[in-house]
Amino acid sequence: MAQSVHRMPALTLNTDGHPHPRENTLVALTALLGIVSFTTSFFYNLHVLTSWTGLLGIVTGFWGVFVSVTTAERFILMITLAASAVGFYLGVARGGLWG
Repeated sequence: MAQSVHRMPALTLNTDGHPHPRENTLVALTALLGIVSFTTSFFYNLHVLTSWTGLLGIVTGFWGVFVSVTTAERFILMITLAASAVGFYLGVARGGLWG
């Protein structure tokens, strides 16, 4: 008897086969905030943007880890959460949230 093989795409966060729109949105938001925070931390005069995006990235990252379902989601969340934390700490060290 022939059986059909159900292959999942190679790049997916839904490794269990179920859609997770809320969790994937938190992953995308944390990734965006983490990348912005880490990138802008290299520029001294952008410390306000760096610290705010870092703080928001930390909050969304922790919330995303709290509600995440799959390992792929947690993997991306932890990497971008660390990038947000680095940006936040450098932004606070250079002037803080309000300048």
